[in-house]
Amino acid sequence: MAVPKRKVSKTRKRMRRTHYKIDEKQTTNCPTCGEVRKPHRVCPSCGSYKGKEVVEVKKEEETN
Repeated sequence: MAVPKRKVSKTRKRMRRTHYKIDEKQTTNCPTCGEVRKPHRVCPSCGSYKGKEVVEVKKEEETN
């Protein structure tokens, strides 16, 4: 059974783990309405994809 000969120091352990970072979520702007959205997805605010309306979005009316 393999056993380490010496203890791995905190510095060496942390240097090895420096690349375990979480990447930021990628976002782009919708060319139709300018809202922020995920790339390669239908825009949730206007329902367009690649300049064409794909999904009809209902707009909520405010009642006062």
